[in-house]
Parts: sequence; C-alpha cells; structure tokens
Amino acid sequence: MATLRSIRARVCWGAALLLVGAISGLSCGGGETPEPTVREPSPFVFVDEQEAPPRQAEVSPQSSPSLSSLRLTDVAKSSGLTHVYVNGEQGKSIMVETLGGGAGWLDYDRDGLWDIYLNQGGDSTKDVTPDQPNDAIFRGRGAGKFQEVTGPSRVAEFGYSIGVAVGDFDDDGFDDVYVTNVAANTLWRNLGDGTFEEIASHARVNDPRWSSSAAWADIDLDGDLDLYVCNYLIYDPKNPLDCRTKDGEHRICHPKDLDPWPDECYMNQGDGTFTAEAQARGLFGPGNKGLGVAVADFNNDQLPDIYVANDTTANFLFLNQGKGQFRESATLLGCAADRNGSFQASMGLGVADIDNNGYLDLYSTHFHNESNTLYQNLGDQGFQDITALAGLHAPTMPYLGFGTALLDFNQDGQEEIFVANGHIENYPGNPLHKMRPQLLALDGATWRDLGGSPGPFFEGKYVGRGVAWCDYDDDGDPDLAVIHQNDPLALLRNDSERGHWLKFAFRGRASNRRGIGCRVIVRPQGSKDPRLVQVQDLAGGTSYAVSHQPALIFGLGEDPGPYEVEVIWPGGAVQHLKDVTVDQALTIEQPRGESSGE
Repeated sequence: MATLRSIRARVCWGAALLLVGAISGLSCGGGETPEPTVREPSPFVFVDEQEAPPRQAEVSPQSSPSLSSLRLTDVAKSSGLTHVYVNGEQGKSIMVETLGGGAGWLDYDRDGLWDIYLNQGGDSTKDVTPDQPNDAIFRGRGAGKFQEVTGPSRVAEFGYSIGVAVGDFDDDGFDDVYVTNVAANTLWRNLGDGTFEEIASHARVNDPRWSSSAAWADIDLDGDLDLYVCNYLIYDPKNPLDCRTKDGEHRICHPKDLDPWPDECYMNQGDGTFTAEAQARGLFGPGNKGLGVAVADFNNDQLPDIYVANDTTANFLFLNQGKGQFRESATLLGCAADRNGSFQASMGLGVADIDNNGYLDLYSTHFHNESNTLYQNLGDQGFQDITALAGLHAPTMPYLGFGTALLDFNQDGQEEIFVANGHIENYPGNPLHKMRPQLLALDGATWRDLGGSPGPFFEGKYVGRGVAWCDYDDDGDPDLAVIHQNDPLALLRNDSERGHWLKFAFRGRASNRRGIGCRVIVRPQGSKDPRLVQVQDLAGGTSYAVSHQPALIFGLGEDPGPYEVEVIWPGGAVQHLKDVTVDQALTIEQPRGESSGE
C-alpha cells in the first residue's frame, strides 16, 4: 500500500498541480450547447445518429497487476433480486421518462441483513392510482438471497418515482424511506413491525414539484436528520412541451427550454414534522435544476457542506457558515463549471479523497460529448478541474453518465470509479440510447477505462441510472446495485482479489443513530507519513437518486497493520482507537454524555 500511495501522491497528483497552469488551453469538457428557442421545436441536437462510442481496449499486459484483479459479477437473478424500472415510454419523448431509476439500501427489520427499496415509474401521463406499478422492497434472507416483501410491508407507492433516500429521521432505530416523485413526494415511516405508513403530508415534506435526488444529513448539527431535496423542471407530463426535430420527430426537450423548480431543505423539528427553510438558510442559487446532491465536510471545518449537481446551469457548493447558515461558493472555489468555464449537464456525484491530501474530491457525471469532471479539492485554494490531466477526459466523452461510485473494489488503497451510462434520448432506433457501464482505475499516473475485463456485465449495454453500494454479503468489500430503465437491475457482487480492509458502521447517541456525517481517519500505527493517511466521510446523498449502506470501507493493501483510527462525530466529538487489526468490521458507538451541535 505504501508504494502505491507514494506513487499516486508523488507522480499523478503532483504532476497535475505542477502542470495545470502551463496547459491552460487544454480542453477538459465540451462547450455550452446553443440556446434553444423557447416554445418552438427545439433545435438542440442530443446525438449524431451516425455516431457510436468507440470500442474500448481491454487491460493490457503492461497495466498494473492490481487492475486485472478487479472483478464484478452480476448475480441479481440467482439472488432472487428481480426488478425492472418501467419508465412507460411511448415514443413521444416525454421528459420525465428520462430520469427515473433509484434504490435505497436499508435494514428495515433490524435483523442485520441488508434489504433494498426500489422505486418504479409507470405511465407518467396518467393519474396516480393503484393501476400504476408499485415500488418494491426486497428483504435480505442471508446467503446472498433476497425475497420480495412489498405486500406485507404495506408500501403502496404508485407515483411516478425518480429516487430514494433512506434515513432514520425519528431516531427510533428503524430506517425510514423518502421517495422523490414527479408529483408529490412520499415519506414512508418504518413502524418497526415490518410495515410502513405514509406520512409525508403530516410531516410537511410532500413536495409537489418534480424532484430527483434527496439526501438525509444533520445539516444544523442538532442531533437529528434533516432532508435536502433536489428539484428539477417545471413540467407537466400530461400537457408536455412539444419538442421536435426539423423533420417533425419527437425529441426530449432541452432543459433550457423550461424554467427550474428551486431545491428545498426540510429541517427536522424533532416532533415528526419538518419546516421548509432553504431560502432562510441561504440554500438557493440562480438557475438550479438539481439532479445530484452530496452532503459532506469539504473544507475540513467539521461542519457539513452541500454540493448540488445542476443540469446545464452552474453547480452549487453551499459552505456551512455555522448555526445552520450557508453561503453559495461554487464559482469562487472553482467547482461551478468545468475548467473552460462551461456549465455542464451534471447528474451524479462521487465523493472521495482520491489524491490522499486529506480533503474530499468531487467527481461529477455529465452529458454525451462533455466528459465527466474530476474536481481536485485543494483545501483553502478551492477546487481544480484536473480531468484531462488525470486521463479521465477522453474515456468518458462518448458516454452519458448518471449514477457513480468512488470505491476501492480491490482494496489496494486506491479508489476506482464506477459509472452507469445511458442516453436520455429514447426515440425508436437511437443507437446511443443504451450504453455500456464503465469501471475506471488508476494505472500508474493515469486513469483507464477497463473495458470488459471486470466481467461480462461490462460488455452489455443498458440505460443506466441509479448506483447504490452495499456490502450485502457481509464479506468486507463493496458490492453494487445498478438500476436500468426497462431492463432488470444488476446486483454486482464484488469478486475482486483484494488486500486487507477495515469496515466501519456507527451507532450515534447524541448524534443521529446511523452516524451520517461521521468522518473516519485511518493511518498505520506510528507512521508520520501523511501519504499513508486515509480520510472518508459518511456522506449524505452522493451518486444519483439512491442511498447507500451507511458504512465506510477502507482498503489497506498489503499492510497488515496495526492501525490507528480517529472518528469525528457530527458536532466535533472525537474518538481514538489504537492497535486496530485488519480484516474486520467494527461498529463504533458514540460515548455516552457527548453532545452534538456547535
């Protein structure tokens, strides 16, 4: 691990910082698309119908040996996890058909096995009735098997759903589920007996706008979970804006053709209700059109910040000013646009300290021919788009990315990047509608697309949307649920050869029960080398329209330890652990008497 991390810090990221000022003309993303004429047939061209993504090369013999160890196997069918997100497309290019497909991992019955909530679409032009498809819950039964329990759970969610956010908002020990819809959102309170009740109206979180991703986090550090909801466009699928090509064929409208709905932030009042306080807390900005959200401490001041991925408008970075107040600072800090100053079609978000400098970096997925963007977090200097310098520009240009996850699948001490791809243009015969997923890995000083080498799943093409990670088989490495539109979801079991590892879950007392917002710092015991220190936050949100298992997994490579571990709870309380041995899962309990808050 030490060798790999020193190479990464000394060669790849050091070179990026030294060269960035010298190659300012290098393009790291596509330019802005032309302005369409509102209420006219949209001239926005999404695809060249003759264009197709280039075939990617497999891992070469000269690549790092650790890359060939990466293996992800789709076991959804054999596990009993059978689900298809039906978007209801009818050839009329209705915009809401393009975004749906979320998932949320939870342990709803507290049996120690991970379950999954999966949302559904349906016919967006019809009313919300029991004739529409229902969301689904699959219960983990152990031995890698799942059983559908939607009926017994009493979940009856017939709205046209986009995403899922899981959080124990009432701190009763049972995971609750918030569902984002094209119409009113729903909140399913876990009653603790295997059933749920819908309470969004009572709780005052039944946002009627077209919502996309949502994130639970303790935004004001009062010990309970608040809720940030990304809202998208003012659009009525029953009376949609009619956008066509010059030949009169239906096409998906450009987001610039429509006005945005502002995001909302619901603050937990501790009595089962919430108040909408986005404007009062400074959580707003021009344009909006939110699709992805991540809540984490991006400037290391022990306060939760909020990053929002906006579609074709400037992204937001809301820095926490204390007392639950925020200041939008993305333009000032260099993460509102790409390095050319172009606003991109931002969808999904990944968060990790990829360069090992102690600050959390951001990875944002984007539109076809824009490339995804890696923002390196330089601390007080803000963020720097180093996509091209890292070798990540060209591999993602031919794709349109949604859900993403930055995880160390082979546990060698370096994260990989998984991206689910799929175009939004669903007109019949679009050659780019289905796209293959990608696993990107650091090979020496640059990143590479591994093509089909991680497994047969990567040779297929899908309309990929949500990506949610969970160690569902409890073997100490991250697995993935990947949601596809109109095709079965994938459950990617991680079969990679791997190094040593540590996994952390949390049990809060003064802080929220699952420990969302905790920061964990792991270092070899006695080492003074900062390059060997790993930092992770249990972030709220991330990816796109999903919730992950509330845990952190650290890959440690060949170093057998022991390790020192520092846990920083929301509000700043700190725990220290020494002589921590590798290859074990730990539940960190917050000591009694520690207070949450500033």
